[in-house]
Amino acid sequence: MRKPQDRKLSKPKSLLPAYAAEQRKYEELYLQFNREGYTRELCEAYADAFVNDVKKPSPEDIIQLVRLYDHIHDLSNAEFYLGMLADKKLSGEDKFGYCLESLKIKSKLGHWRDAEDFRTENINFMQRYSEKISMDRLAEMYISLALADCAARKYNQAGKLLTAFGYKPQGSNDPTLLEMMITAVYISAKSGSQELLVVSIRNAQTCLNLFNSFEHPWSKDYYIQRIEDAANGIL
Repeated sequence: MRKPQDRKLSKPKSLLPAYAAEQRKYEELYLQFNREGYTRELCEAYADAFVNDVKKPSPEDIIQLVRLYDHIHDLSNAEFYLGMLADKKLSGEDKFGYCLESLKIKSKLGHWRDAEDFRTENINFMQRYSEKISMDRLAEMYISLALADCAARKYNQAGKLLTAFGYKPQGSNDPTLLEMMITAVYISAKSGSQELLVVSIRNAQTCLNLFNSFEHPWSKDYYIQRIEDAANGIL
């Protein structure tokens, strides 16, 4: 969940009287997230506050809600909320975020043909947009693309995508690198190769053991569970 200070808000919206109340609610939910992590209660509270009971919810809030549901493995609700953006004319970061989440959710649901068609339709935009984003965000894109290949049972290609763009580790506490490692565990599990699975689990655990601090009090246990889930084909 994005930190309150990182949450994108348009200038016109920030001038509205309801802005302060909206920000306070977001900060309350972020504190809940910091205490408890990804929970169904957080998802439902976020949905009611920023999507369900809002006349025109922002694409950013819908995309973040999709990510929250994805984190608790509720792909049905993630897919439902993604559908709210399917016919919208998105651009820039909103469209890029929508593309990444669409690829991930379609792939995890096993809808590999839909994922491939979606990638074909949007890959030119994604490649153009990726020229001006951070390395962390670029890694998210390649993870999404790798998941689409994994869903289509192109396991070797999926694995290569995770290393093809030249990500450089950012010190010992690198959550992006860990996410890539956990994705590799998932791909290995899906491939059925026990040898690859053992190696990828070892790599992910080694990466996690390098951490000497965590952003949230629950983060370490969360990542341990993520590795275990990925080894069982759950991401």
